[in-house]
Amino acid sequence: MYKNKRKRGVVLTSTGIKRLQSAILSVEIVENKGEHLSLEEISSRIHVSSRTLSKLWSLSESVDQKTIKLCFSAFNLELHSEDYTIVNKANETETSELLSIANIEENLSQRSELTSLVKEHHIQTEQIENLWSYPDGPVPLDSHFYIERPPLERKVYRELTTSGCVMRIKSPKQMGKSSLVLRLCAFAQKLGYQTVNLNCYQFDSECLTDLNKLLRRLCWKIATGLGIEPNLKEKWNEEIGYNLSSGFYLENYLLEQCQSPIVLVLNEIDRFFEYPHICHEFFALLRSWCEESRHNPKWQKLRLVMVYSTEEYISMDINLSPFNIGLPIRLNDFTQPQVEDLARRYSLDSFKAKDFAQLMSLIGGHPALIQISLYYLRSQEMTVQEIIEEAIANGGIYRDHLWRQLIKLQENPRLAKTYAEILAAKQGISLNPIDTYKLEGLGLIRFEGDRVLPRYGLYQVYFAKQLSTINCLVEQQ
Repeated sequence: MYKNKRKRGVVLTSTGIKRLQSAILSVEIVENKGEHLSLEEISSRIHVSSRTLSKLWSLSESVDQKTIKLCFSAFNLELHSEDYTIVNKANETETSELLSIANIEENLSQRSELTSLVKEHHIQTEQIENLWSYPDGPVPLDSHFYIERPPLERKVYRELTTSGCVMRIKSPKQMGKSSLVLRLCAFAQKLGYQTVNLNCYQFDSECLTDLNKLLRRLCWKIATGLGIEPNLKEKWNEEIGYNLSSGFYLENYLLEQCQSPIVLVLNEIDRFFEYPHICHEFFALLRSWCEESRHNPKWQKLRLVMVYSTEEYISMDINLSPFNIGLPIRLNDFTQPQVEDLARRYSLDSFKAKDFAQLMSLIGGHPALIQISLYYLRSQEMTVQEIIEEAIANGGIYRDHLWRQLIKLQENPRLAKTYAEILAAKQGISLNPIDTYKLEGLGLIRFEGDRVLPRYGLYQVYFAKQLSTINCLVEQQ
């Protein structure tokens, strides 16, 4: 009768598990943007089978010491004696080879601790994802902090599939226009469309004083964005004028070479309002391109998306303006359910109804300001009450946003005076329509029936204090 062959194996101790989980977490943070490594990914990194790894995690089956060394070294750890314990195993159960009751209890305790550690690991990783970066600028495509605003996204995506479509995305700054455009372009690319996303602030002042230079630069940017050699020297015909030349260049050179639709996004297009001597002609030209896209097969490939904060208040023939055609999209504040959804994504599960009420009474559902607030609350740097108190005193965490708005008002003392009147009014007042239009474009006011009111409680308090100084200076002039 053959004697049972003995196997000597090892299992991780609670110390070893803690060290290994900590090392894996560090790698996930540094190399994987906080994303969990799957069992298969860890297996590939260590060069052992996932089945063997499952044994290691279970603590109920032993593995050879070489496996544990490979596992530790793959995560830049040196294996210590306190990281594992040696157990004996036989093919058949023998009383003399059973672990003692104490060892069994310790083993069960280790397994329970492992489960707790794994849960803690996932919680820590989620926290790191939540606090990965300060919420400034567009929400990245892979971020779970993007809040959809049904049916807005579906409406935009559906319109994009229409030949020769025109969309106008309008809202004050920091309301989520750029985040929406990122998703619009990603959707277009999934459909096989080509996309060119231009920020009009990329055009230098020299271009904006000469329409011919502006159109040449615009066409150059579109061509390079499509991966086409611009070849402007050969294809640009100065003799027929820059309006016709730009149209022919797009139709007979760029659109001719593109088999799939082209999505052209003009971000911050209201930049051109700063240059009134060219904006009328430029916008009239854009309108003519849109008209062409309705009946010309070549131009039907073009999908034009204009993104802006305000139309300013310019006198322009309605038949020449691009701001009264196509699908209008306006981004509004988050609703309370959307704010609550975002708070859950920041793992602020303890956030109470009164907390939401206090915060939204200060800043409404302003997307950027809500994101900033939840960021500070989640990092436990501030409480809701501290945020409110500091905001009222000096702007607090919203200071940069408020300064940008204040600069706009300081640049236009008359507008600042009008806004001060709104802040001081106890009932509805009659306002100059141009000033009202500009203030709405800046996102500083809201309408309640016939009344014009400050948009948020924060604006009421902060600007009442700041504008009193500005208006004193205006009166002295």
